[in-house]
Amino acid sequence: MANFPNLRRLFVEARTDQEEREVSRRAFYNAVLFLGAVAVFSLIAQRINATR
Repeated sequence: MANFPNLRRLFVEARTDQEEREVSRRAFYNAVLFLGAVAVFSLIAQRINATR
C-alpha cells in the first residue's frame, strides 16, 4: 500500500502562520454563523408550528 502524504500538513506548510490563523478564524466564524442561522430558522419553525 502506498504512503500518501498528509494533505492537511501540506496545506499548513504552504501557508504562513498568519495565513493559517486567518483561514482558521474564518472557518470558525463561518461555522458559528451557520449554527446561529440553523438555530434561528429552528426557532422560527417552532413558532410557526406552535400557532397552528
